[in-house]
Amino acid sequence: MILIKRIDADDPLYAQELDLRQRVLLRPIGYSIEAFRKDFPGVEEKFEHFVAVASHPKGPRVVGTVCLLPHYPKKGVGKLMQMAVDPQRQGEGIGKLLVVELERRAFGELKLRELFCHARIGVEAFYGSIGWAPSGPEFTEAGIPHVKMLFSAGKPNPPKRNAKMARTKTVAKKKSPNKKTSSRRAAVPTTRRRRPAGRRAASG
Repeated sequence: MILIKRIDADDPLYAQELDLRQRVLLRPIGYSIEAFRKDFPGVEEKFEHFVAVASHPKGPRVVGTVCLLPHYPKKGVGKLMQMAVDPQRQGEGIGKLLVVELERRAFGELKLRELFCHARIGVEAFYGSIGWAPSGPEFTEAGIPHVKMLFSAGKPNPPKRNAKMARTKTVAKKKSPNKKTSSRRAAVPTTRRRRPAGRRAASG
């Protein structure tokens, strides 16, 4: 069972959160928590920290984390940052649980109107699958291609596949009257089999 908790730097689970972020996000690109704090002074302290906690015989284990930077870069807007899931637990829906809880906090309690994140190319599909929408061109951050993803309060962005389905249904509805009309026209000549060929051609 996975429990999603919001914690602060005084929580005993915070050390596990930092370790997970370093292992999954920072170390692979030659970065560290210390460098992060130096490059973004004060940001770590402003974060709202969310962790996914799994039961373990040796005590609770942090298997996923995400951070919210509220009212950034302006009031009413928040940035989702430092999303990480333990590689051994990926594919279990933990990331979705974390984002849903972050959204609930952002829109329901903090009354933000919009969230955004910088998603690595290849990961943006995850955000798209839960209603976030891309905004703007690709860009490079920390030497890695990214794209900005948005989510607005009260205006969920449905996945593109749903939009295609909606368009297909609309087209089908527009075509159905034509099908009925053509079927009526096809029925008319059958009641006038003895008319001359020239008159049948003129009626078409």
